Amino acid sequence: MPASKSQDRRKVRLSRALGVALTPKAARIMELRPYAPGQHGRTRRKTDSDFAVRLREKQRLREQYGIREKQLRIQYEEAKRTQGQTGDNMVEQLEMRLDALVLRAGFARTTAQARQLVVHRHILVDGQLVDRPSFRVKPGQLIHVKPRSEALEPFQVAAAGGHADVLPPVPGYLEVELDKLQARLVRRPKRAEVPVVCDVQLVVEYYAAR
Repeated sequence: MPASKSQDRRKVRLSRALGVALTPKAARIMELRPYAPGQHGRTRRKTDSDFAVRLREKQRLREQYGIREKQLRIQYEEAKRTQGQTGDNMVEQLEMRLDALVLRAGFARTTAQARQLVVHRHILVDGQLVDRPSFRVKPGQLIHVKPRSEALEPFQVAAAGGHADVLPPVPGYLEVELDKLQARLVRRPKRAEVPVVCDVQLVVEYYAAR
């Protein structure tokens, strides 16, 4: 389920603009060219306004989860009503999305691929088919690949650990049996464990000022 070349180019350019690798290909290119795209990419930003800095941080968070602006705003509003730090709550809520956990478990190579696997009805939660990437998994629930899908090439690659070279280590809130293509969310994630590059306080400040 490969991405198109135009999608790849967009993700690479966006990754360089935001300073965070959104795909494995973007990570490779950013190692070679660790600056923003365009003729002024090598020039260090010195005059960004507070708004621009907050906006860029919000975009970094949104793009790492591949969600729309409206979806992120909803997460902010819910996090604000939840006890604890609003920014931490936001990330922890986003991390409990089904597509995010499919990626963390190593079933997919990118966020976009993880979303595709869910939408194309390959993923079960506690034995029930779930085709909504935004579905929030509860602690204790089991995520697994539909038995009829296990023989498909993307899942055979995943089961053999084929994505280990581009994904961070499995976080402590997940128990994964990769050879069985299943993972259990054992508890709510903690912000410090979530492999997302973002100053969440700036994201909170962005929305608080809107």
